[in-house]
Amino acid sequence: MVKETLYEGGTVLDGTGARLEKHGVMVRDGRIAELAPLDRFQGFAGFRVDFTGGTLLPGLVDCHVHLTMGGEGNPVAAQSAMTPGQITMAAFKHAQQALMSGITAVRDCGGKDYLELAVRDACNSGAQIGPSILCSGRVICMTGGHGNRNGRIADGTDEVIKAVREQIHAGADLIKLMATGGVMTPGVSPEDAHFSAEEMAAGVAEGKRFHKRSASHAQGSLGILNAVRAGVASIEHGIFMTDECLREMLEAGTYLVPTLAAVRNIVANKENGIPPHVVEKAMRVQERHIQSIKMFYDAGGKIAMGTDAGTPFNRHGENALELRYMVEIGIAPMDAIVFSTRNGIDLMGLENRGTVAEGMHADLLIVDGDPLADIERVADRANHRMVIKNGVPARIKTDDAVHETRSPADNVLRFTSAANAAF
Repeated sequence: MVKETLYEGGTVLDGTGARLEKHGVMVRDGRIAELAPLDRFQGFAGFRVDFTGGTLLPGLVDCHVHLTMGGEGNPVAAQSAMTPGQITMAAFKHAQQALMSGITAVRDCGGKDYLELAVRDACNSGAQIGPSILCSGRVICMTGGHGNRNGRIADGTDEVIKAVREQIHAGADLIKLMATGGVMTPGVSPEDAHFSAEEMAAGVAEGKRFHKRSASHAQGSLGILNAVRAGVASIEHGIFMTDECLREMLEAGTYLVPTLAAVRNIVANKENGIPPHVVEKAMRVQERHIQSIKMFYDAGGKIAMGTDAGTPFNRHGENALELRYMVEIGIAPMDAIVFSTRNGIDLMGLENRGTVAEGMHADLLIVDGDPLADIERVADRANHRMVIKNGVPARIKTDDAVHETRSPADNVLRFTSAANAAF
């Protein structure tokens, strides 16, 4: 196994907003040992990856996925026909699909009977290759609330506190509270607040007492306010944001996880077996959702990339398309990259990941060309040359890779496609 690799020849985007030319990245024992001008590495005779004509950046981070769901037209119905073993194996496949598309960390925001925790443990321990994974366990919702088919139903502050304790006991990394109705659940409205302000506050406080951050599904404005005032780390979706919501989120430093892919994929596939109530609500909220995200972005709010992968036609392995969707609504490419790398890791609370810097775990993505000029270089996995997880290549675009051996101590992996040469 190669213990030391020098990545050189192309542009480095470090995840903080900096663009570095003529720099090398030395990876040693799974971590970034050095990031320095290329002159610093003259005389290095070990293994090299020459990504001339390409860009190296941190691995991408998806802060909202559902690993036990597979993106079917009706994922809940599909899941109900599967055994626990089948669901677990599907979740593992979905985690690996995400990694192979450049996603080196994910936050699972609602699973099925804790089956996804086994996938998390296998990937995080290194027993299986996969992204770094955090899991919320069961979502916590009110009677009849959004997510009640797989969630932990709780009514009143005492029951919400008990539900939070159950997730912590099961091994959850964060707490997911459903502040409003949602698109996928029949008989509920995305605009309506579900948990009361007191219930939200009790749940978030109990999570904090045990050092767990909370994420809140929050689409309607009152639900967003209840969640922000309770102290959640992130608002998921944020569809009906108002000026008041915006102001309080900015003051609290609350993250927004937009999940543009979720509504977009439902509307684009409305005739492909998605339940009618889901289509109706998705079409009703789509434009308002985009307006809210743009408002929050223009105000300088904290954003972390998330997709809601697993919802209808929102497939694992296509997570990076969220960067395309962000740029399409007016988010600058560099900002989209920062939201999808450093910010995601910051929201998840993972240490020593998310940027290209000395001491960081070597979770890296190398793409063709310049994603600042064309975000498709990152968004479309066909343009990905390499995905590196903890210093180990997880995926290499082998059709374009040439492994040269000039001496026993001087090995070089180069990418030589016509597209790359023309860049």
